[in-house]
Amino acid sequence: MLKSLKKSLDIDIAYSVNSFLYALSKLPGFKNIISSDVYSDKKLKKIVGIFGLLFSLGRAIALKFLYFFIIFYATYKLFPKTMVKSYFHIYFFFTLIGLFINNKLLNTNKKKYFSIILFNMDATKYFRANIFWNQLTSLILNTVVILFFGNLIVSPIRYSIMLIVFTFFIRLIGEALNIMFYKRYKYIWYSNSKLYFSIVLTLFASAFLPYINVYVSFTILDIATIISIFLGLVSLFYLLKIKDYKLMYKKLSLVVNVMDHKNEKDYLKQAMVELKDKDKKIDTKKIEGKTGYDFFNTIFFERHKEILLRSARKYSVVLIGIYIILSYLVLTKTSYYTKVNNFYINNIGWFGLIMFIVNRGAIITQAMFFNCDHAMLRYNFYREPKSILELFKKRLLIVSKVNLLPAFVIGIGNIVLLILTNNTSYLTLISNFLFIISLSIFFSVHYLVIYYLFQPFNKEMEVKKISYSIMTLITYTITYSLTRISLDPIILSLLGIVFTIIYVVVSLKLVYKYAPETFKLN
Repeated sequence: MLKSLKKSLDIDIAYSVNSFLYALSKLPGFKNIISSDVYSDKKLKKIVGIFGLLFSLGRAIALKFLYFFIIFYATYKLFPKTMVKSYFHIYFFFTLIGLFINNKLLNTNKKKYFSIILFNMDATKYFRANIFWNQLTSLILNTVVILFFGNLIVSPIRYSIMLIVFTFFIRLIGEALNIMFYKRYKYIWYSNSKLYFSIVLTLFASAFLPYINVYVSFTILDIATIISIFLGLVSLFYLLKIKDYKLMYKKLSLVVNVMDHKNEKDYLKQAMVELKDKDKKIDTKKIEGKTGYDFFNTIFFERHKEILLRSARKYSVVLIGIYIILSYLVLTKTSYYTKVNNFYINNIGWFGLIMFIVNRGAIITQAMFFNCDHAMLRYNFYREPKSILELFKKRLLIVSKVNLLPAFVIGIGNIVLLILTNNTSYLTLISNFLFIISLSIFFSVHYLVIYYLFQPFNKEMEVKKISYSIMTLITYTITYSLTRISLDPIILSLLGIVFTIIYVVVSLKLVYKYAPETFKLN
């Protein structure tokens, strides 16, 4: 097993180093410096590998601390009087969420594909090594961080140790249940959106039961830990007895097509853009009288409505629930009345970040490429300036319509909260609503623009252009900076509306001028 672990780690490191060097060679200024000979330079690759390991270690530690800090900060802000009980309560339910969403054994990625399929490693030994490595690294990180935050909230060390043990065995139970589910239904449970969404939402809501003075007692935590030890050991024996890991992985790899090594939940990713048979039937009335790209685009939209609207609907439902809860708290608790009122007066810039998160532009452009453009880009007429601009306009209308669904929920929800907090000025209400709509349109345009100008995918749906990732990062950075701006909400709203109008006009010119060269199959 240890030999298999060493081999898999060697492959991981080699793949990460080569991928980094390849990405670096594609950046402006490095193309002439980095040649193909660099891949055979063992000293350089060793240095890069060491930095890569240090970066991965630092990233893992930072993410783990961030996760616990969020729980700690939420507890400190929301339940300062019952901090110890609330901290353990929230962590308990978050750990149960991890049981369903943090399974790694059946996740597909290119490193596993290389190890199991290309290099023909013993899959059983490989997965056993993965179980050992995942549990070991998780145990070490969790031990350090749980003890640190346990000391910070001044809780008895016995409870911190209890959380460490509970978390360790819950991970094993989650892996075993995930594999059992796959063996029974032939798909992984997080690709079943209804099951996945309902479980996660229920557990997440349960984590905040301290709002109504309901807690998971320490006695229940003790009992849950004992049960988790028993079920965890049973799960471990079950995982070690499985002999057909290779068969399972081969089937998953064929279904997923190992699309993007940067996203381990590839099965879920393809489920977002996959066209189903029932969606292929089109009402002929929808396409009557349409010609050219209008006809082409209408067919695409009608066949992909479910894909395009699916996540927008989910976000809308969640947002409606959030606004209902906030409205109730504003009406019943004076402290929330004040907080919400202050937020709309001083922190309206946060809606830039919220709309960035809610916007479905990335998924929609992915669906466009996967189900249409990857085939059409092989034809020159599809990349002519007039054709690109005409199709871009049609698609912009579709993307905007989809994103306006959650935007309207946020806009109307804001109006309700503003009225409840006595911000009843017509100018305030209208400007806030138009600000949300303009942000939705802006991100719809923006995702489509960077898709056309930095078309990142190859035919396997891999992101091959680091410039696309950089543009996305820049967008996030600028959007996040809006949360730090202190401007009158009406002025900020008007600036956002004007900027969106200018951006739409400029984007059309940029796409017309540059997309014929940039919108191509990598």
